[in-house]
Amino acid sequence: MTTTIAISNQKGGVAKTTTCLSLGACLAEMRQSVLLIDLDPQAHLTVSLGLRPENLRRAVGDALLENTSLVSISRETPIFGLDIVPANRMLIVLDKILYGRPGYQLHLKKGLDAIGEGFYDFVLIDCPPSLGTLTLNGLTAADLLIIPVQCDYYAAYSLRHFLKLVQQVQEKANPWLTYRVLVTMYDRRNKICRVILDQMQRGLNSILFKTIIEVDTKLRESPAFGQPVTLYAPNTRGTQQYRALAKELMNHDG
Repeated sequence: MTTTIAISNQKGGVAKTTTCLSLGACLAEMRQSVLLIDLDPQAHLTVSLGLRPENLRRAVGDALLENTSLVSISRETPIFGLDIVPANRMLIVLDKILYGRPGYQLHLKKGLDAIGEGFYDFVLIDCPPSLGTLTLNGLTAADLLIIPVQCDYYAAYSLRHFLKLVQQVQEKANPWLTYRVLVTMYDRRNKICRVILDQMQRGLNSILFKTIIEVDTKLRESPAFGQPVTLYAPNTRGTQQYRALAKELMNHDG
């Protein structure tokens, strides 16, 4: 059975793409077959795996317009069992083209349904930092939403607003969607980080991952080399923490 996971937060800079890439690579290490889908017009996930968006003849936008299938545009990555449906700048225009069409939020779900149940164990969707047409497609297609959140005041404040929007998606488009919060870029030396983490653990305990992703420069460096951190720095702290997240997710999923 395929588990489809959207990774989204309205706030940028919270390690959303890093989480999608690193978690996907760690799941593949655990012999799971994983498909990454880049829904962000910035195409950072695509670039992080060494692909050049401007050179792509076809990308995820073509599948959303139903001109081709997701499988036909997917690419293998340097990690065995990890494939990607890449993005390019066409997504900027597509967000406007799709909006207003009947069932505009269902295009990605239709594309994934066409792949067939169980072809991949996991599908991970990297959503843009806004709740527009593309993100709605991701949330409508997903079984689980992972919300990466930094331990700072503004991130914690915006989380409350984002959760309200997610609840609207549950009511209108995807009643089966569940969500969990992942603390990222945690700095244990920072007092504010510790205070906000304590508040989140008390207030969001039922939906908070036990795994915490700490600040690790290797996580920022690896995309520049077109590799997931599991290849670039397999023994670094960030890699170990994303492996722990993959295990926690697998245990919860099972």
